Amino acid sequence: MARHREPGTPPRPLVVLAGLGLAAVTGLAIWFLPAQATPDWSAPGPSHAARVSAAPSPSPAPSAAEPVPSGFVAFVDTARTPRLDLAQALRRTGVRWFSLGRLMAGPGGCEPTWAGGLAPGRTPFAGRVAGLRAAGGQAGLLFGGPDGREAAAACADQAALTSAYREVIGAYGAPFVEFEVRDSADLPAVRRRATAVAALQREGDLLVTYSVPLGPEGLAPADLEMLRQTTAKGARLTTVNLLTAIEPQAAGEGRMRRVASSLKAAHRQVAEVFQVDSAAAWRRMALTSVLAGPDDLSALDARKLTVFAERAGMAWRSARGVPPSAQVARVLWGGGT
Repeated sequence: MARHREPGTPPRPLVVLAGLGLAAVTGLAIWFLPAQATPDWSAPGPSHAARVSAAPSPSPAPSAAEPVPSGFVAFVDTARTPRLDLAQALRRTGVRWFSLGRLMAGPGGCEPTWAGGLAPGRTPFAGRVAGLRAAGGQAGLLFGGPDGREAAAACADQAALTSAYREVIGAYGAPFVEFEVRDSADLPAVRRRATAVAALQREGDLLVTYSVPLGPEGLAPADLEMLRQTTAKGARLTTVNLLTAIEPQAAGEGRMRRVASSLKAAHRQVAEVFQVDSAAAWRRMALTSVLAGPDDLSALDARKLTVFAERAGMAWRSARGVPPSAQVARVLWGGGT
């Protein structure tokens, strides 16, 4: 993608990245994802992908040369961990991929800013990202989430919105971005976001993930329509990240089976929306466990989830919400092997 600044030099619209030097490794607000499976969690069998005559033609998979997230992608809450040393986090955990958020609409609407009210100014964080890359890792940016409005919902000026995304992404040299969408029913916002993404992808390589909640029946109708509208605008979605609320252990047996059932329902929907076969649909999906309490996920649960994701061929895993125990975190980081 065309860059207007060197990756280490934040631009003006980066009201955004105030003192965001991500935080001490001990405060690592990295939320981790599913892990390994028991025999009855065998990989989902391929299902016939339904075709929709009105759907767009399949979008191409990213080339092997692109830095495609894989394994575990650590979410870093920059408001909570503003001094995290990313390179040190990589060395300590083995996690190579980081998603830095959250970028929300600023006071003017069209200028993204970090959630948490960080003050404007030059940030040392770009240097930390450079250090991570020098250590063999990679970082992308996360727009949106539960803490306010994402810029596409707040900014009605298409050119200004596209420019704002370009400036922020260019400032960090981010090869991938994630939109945690909370406004899928707001079709004007959906279309503005999609138009901006398509424009940026025409300028150069940019991998884009949309993150949406996973329900018992898969994706909500509004989220499915958003995916259709987005691809119709010419945006290429690399991944649909499924935000999966994990039931507390007190909910009893069948918790992980219910997650598997929901994932299989979403898999059928993703295959239909993107007009791809079963294997390609799984590759378009990522799984993010959302924890309400530190004990919601046991080490065995984590292994089951990770093995399911790995055997199915899902793109990557992550986790958000309350941090799990150290034991569970290690399972999530390490995968199901």
